[in-house]
Amino acid sequence: MTGKKVRVLVVDDTVLYRKVISDVLAMIPEVEVVGTANNGKIALAKVEQLTPDLMTLDFEMPVMDGLATLLELKRMKSDVAVIMVSAHTSEGAAVTMKALEHGAFDFIAKPDGASLEKNRQSLLSQLRPVVQTVATRRILRPALTGIPRSVPPVQPVSAASRPATAPVRRQEMPPATSPAASAIRPVLPSGRIAVVAIGISTGGPNALAEVIPRLPKNLRVPVVIVQHMPPVFTKALADSLNQKSAVNVIEAQGEERLEAGNVYIAPGGKQMKVVKKATGEFLQLTDDPPENHCKPAVDYLFRSVSSIYGNRALGVIMTGMGSDGVKGLRLMKQQGSQVIAQDETSCVVFGMPMEAIKAGVADVVVPLHQISAEIVNRVK
Repeated sequence: MTGKKVRVLVVDDTVLYRKVISDVLAMIPEVEVVGTANNGKIALAKVEQLTPDLMTLDFEMPVMDGLATLLELKRMKSDVAVIMVSAHTSEGAAVTMKALEHGAFDFIAKPDGASLEKNRQSLLSQLRPVVQTVATRRILRPALTGIPRSVPPVQPVSAASRPATAPVRRQEMPPATSPAASAIRPVLPSGRIAVVAIGISTGGPNALAEVIPRLPKNLRVPVVIVQHMPPVFTKALADSLNQKSAVNVIEAQGEERLEAGNVYIAPGGKQMKVVKKATGEFLQLTDDPPENHCKPAVDYLFRSVSSIYGNRALGVIMTGMGSDGVKGLRLMKQQGSQVIAQDETSCVVFGMPMEAIKAGVADVVVPLHQISAEIVNRVK
């Protein structure tokens, strides 16, 4: 639908927020606001009438709330992309995780500032990239429609033991030939993996819920993750994943020693890096400025991983818009690290992995459902 305006339906029970969100969307050239609704029941009727491409959907509404509306859209097999509008609270973050599991494309946090102009700017900065993604629908992939509550951890397998009849979508990348990519010459061959570093953005909660619960409890390395999310929401993500996983998943607090079998998620609003001390590798949180408009930023984490682990790291770049992570992956590859990229078909947004593949830093490109097995086999 490139070249056509994105048709948006705004759903919120308050007149003020319906107007504010509509006004902000009107500032984006690619958008046409085709209607508003003050509850989910009316919104469902307008979806049928107006055929929007995108819906902003509030959670707390009378008659039919946001989560119930989302579930009904799922039952209807509607292809409207849904952006949940969430309160910046622990309760709002927890229900947001449920909405993402049930097919919401993404979410934005309701600004809690008193200044109307600051609220507008906050909404604009959150909505613009999502709208632009929908406008270039060739890189948009349907969000996953529900995550299994319990999935068995994968076990390492050799290539020889894989069934010969199984379809293999895993793609080994040939040596890069572009001048920029050819300049990435590892100073050392890959060593035994000592850490897994994951960078992910739009579509991340569902994708991580497919990968992390499949990691075995006895995974012999730690996993560090940057997921682009604001404060509070990263804690809800960690809690949600921890309930589903054999490994221990926590939101990083800073100063933790990295332990095998633990998964550490960078908290929203902080930068996270790995530092070396006499007793081992530790996490450190900082208030350093955003990179690539992101805090936490994938590049920030990957840069430290490259510095501390050299050729003993495994980088994983997954679904997300933009190019955050590519610079850090270049440094990791120069040190001899290995890199996995998620494939286009299984990405909600094929942005960050695409840039990594174009830069020639990916060793292998695999679909989402094979990423956990790829990790386990490379760290065994």
